Amino acid sequence: MSQHHPDSLTLMEYSAGNLSEPLALCVRLHLDQCPYCRSRVDMLDSLGAVLMEHQPRVSLPEGSFEAILARLDQTPPASAPPPRPAPLQALLGRDLNQLPWKRQFGDISVLDITDRFPDQPDRVVLQKLAAGGKAPAHTHRGNETTLVLQGAFADQNGVFRQWDFVALDQHHEHTPVAVGCEDCITLSVLSAPVRLTGRFTRLLNPFIR
Repeated sequence: MSQHHPDSLTLMEYSAGNLSEPLALCVRLHLDQCPYCRSRVDMLDSLGAVLMEHQPRVSLPEGSFEAILARLDQTPPASAPPPRPAPLQALLGRDLNQLPWKRQFGDISVLDITDRFPDQPDRVVLQKLAAGGKAPAHTHRGNETTLVLQGAFADQNGVFRQWDFVALDQHHEHTPVAVGCEDCITLSVLSAPVRLTGRFTRLLNPFIR
């Protein structure tokens, strides 16, 4: 089971249908493998249905929002969901390791799939960090949401394994390292380019989009 999950606000936005298509894809892929978060979204969906049904007459008391968040944290895992089509495979049309990866620098290869999400403002990329490889130290100019699809990586914030959900912003600086014996592949949604912070790699920042 995943150890790193979307926060309560992200799950609420997902349940309400307010997330962008690429962000919703990251959450859905996590939900397909995480009974804990799935149970939280099921409860949010039920609450939303009740509110919609009684919308003309409902007046929520003060503190209701905080109470909902507290209930989410106490919700037990749900049972496994029925089989569903793999959304990422349908999107890409092939296995992750057979994609036309492009070497970016060092141990990192990327595949930009932003064009699969027309009219979306964020950049959507698949990133592959070679087994045992290390990414340059960097921070973020905006928000970055990442889902681990294969393998695992470690950084200053811990170890992130398959289906873990990672949300970073300009307050985070890290140096990911692929751990284990297989390449680490992630799906990332970025609102702005990363900013390299290494002594020499920072010279490449003007060329990063």
